[in-house]
Amino acid sequence: MLYPCFAKRTLSRSFLFFCLIAIFAYMLPIEPSLAAYPLDTPADADTQAKLPPDYQRALPSAEVLIDVGHGGIDGGAHHEDVLEKDINLAVAKKLYLLLSASGIRVILNRDGDYALSDDNRWNPAGSRHRRDLSQRSQLTKEIQTKILVSIHVNWAPDRTEHGPLVLHQNEGESALLAFCIQDALNRKHNTRYLPRVGAPFYLLKVVKQPAVIVEMGFISHEGDRQMLTDPRQQLQLAEAISSGVRNYILFR
Repeated sequence: MLYPCFAKRTLSRSFLFFCLIAIFAYMLPIEPSLAAYPLDTPADADTQAKLPPDYQRALPSAEVLIDVGHGGIDGGAHHEDVLEKDINLAVAKKLYLLLSASGIRVILNRDGDYALSDDNRWNPAGSRHRRDLSQRSQLTKEIQTKILVSIHVNWAPDRTEHGPLVLHQNEGESALLAFCIQDALNRKHNTRYLPRVGAPFYLLKVVKQPAVIVEMGFISHEGDRQMLTDPRQQLQLAEAISSGVRNYILFR
């Protein structure tokens, strides 16, 4: 038998204990249930199975793709033992370093003396030249880039032809890129040439991004040839092209 005073004391302590538990339970954070937020629930297996695999993140991306003209068996324009492919690669490597140093993400499509047609195993064309061009254009579809700058050297039967020339697509963004690079090269060469629409050129026809072909000078002209083969002046060429690309990016 409990004494009335002990019973009252026991009841008061029990009531206080349950009140404390209720207070602490109220203060604890409540985990949201999936049912409360149906939009956050994972998609069902059937929906996920229907989505195609996303390989985009597995491929590199860059603001600028440098297309190094010719290579390997394809020497390009030449004068005696001076080959365009070697000049293109030398300037393109310098351009790559300058753009990278400026914080611009950039990709070279070749960093050695080989033909891009050798990498093309998917095009059944018998023409090596067609496989080379299709390989270059395919890279712009597989790699996410904003602009393409194709590096080349010019040639003409008239040995007095000289100076830089930038060819562009018949499109505003490409024309703006060409004008930026042409202006920088004009200041380096002390010339006043204007860029032109490169209507017959395959790359400019098929590439969807703004693209230009930079003819840095004429290998058939003695003065241009000396400039194109001098490592210091190659660096100056790369600096001019880099300046034009940076200005284009700023204008956009």
